[in-house]
Amino acid sequence: MASHRPRGASLFAVALLLGAAALLSAPARSPGAASAAKAAKAAEPASIGSICEAQEWKAAHPGQALPAQFAEFDRPFPTLSACRSHDSAWDEDAPGPNQPIPFSHKHHAGEWGIECLYCHTGTDRSRAAGVPSVELCMGCHENFPAGYDQLEGIRLLKQYWQDGRSIPWVQIHRLPEHVKFQHQAHVRAGIACQDCHGAVEAMDKLYLVPDTKWWQYGLPAKKLEMGWCVMCHRDQGASQDCLTCHY
Repeated sequence: MASHRPRGASLFAVALLLGAAALLSAPARSPGAASAAKAAKAAEPASIGSICEAQEWKAAHPGQALPAQFAEFDRPFPTLSACRSHDSAWDEDAPGPNQPIPFSHKHHAGEWGIECLYCHTGTDRSRAAGVPSVELCMGCHENFPAGYDQLEGIRLLKQYWQDGRSIPWVQIHRLPEHVKFQHQAHVRAGIACQDCHGAVEAMDKLYLVPDTKWWQYGLPAKKLEMGWCVMCHRDQGASQDCLTCHY
């Protein structure tokens, strides 16, 4: 006598088999996928209010796209180095005085390779080095992308230009008035700017770089002191006559 299974039990068994097959055939999810998704979500910034902040975030999260809600700040300029140099030029803890505008020699002379004589025009023809005019600065910056206006220094520069005012730069290298130092004579003799001013192409904020020359009798002479200049003249074979510098 043949045995008969209930029809419902057979259907239930088939369903179980099909479910197990589906689970076995499904692609295995990487154990780290959930963690990666969670980490990406956690990396999203709470807020970004400038291009510089966006540049810093992108530098800290290489390969990740800036979240869409901050797309207005996803711009190539100002660059990350420009943003950092701008801030460093006004670093209160760095040596040297703060200038009216956070101008970085490192960014301009170092990264962009702008020659000293381009900004300090006439230094090879004049006793005084002088400083660049606002017009010279604007000759470049008026052609830059509008994003640079997010830098306070650029806004200040443009304000000086609109007001027709010179920038009151703070002098760092100052000699007594009875010393007649001539820039053009030193430039023509092949003396590098760095010999007196230090490696300005590596400085965001300028300062009087310490330097001491030692006389043959063991006496020290600090930078810009008379002995420091005399020792340089001796090394270069230049005149040491008093009237060379005092006349």
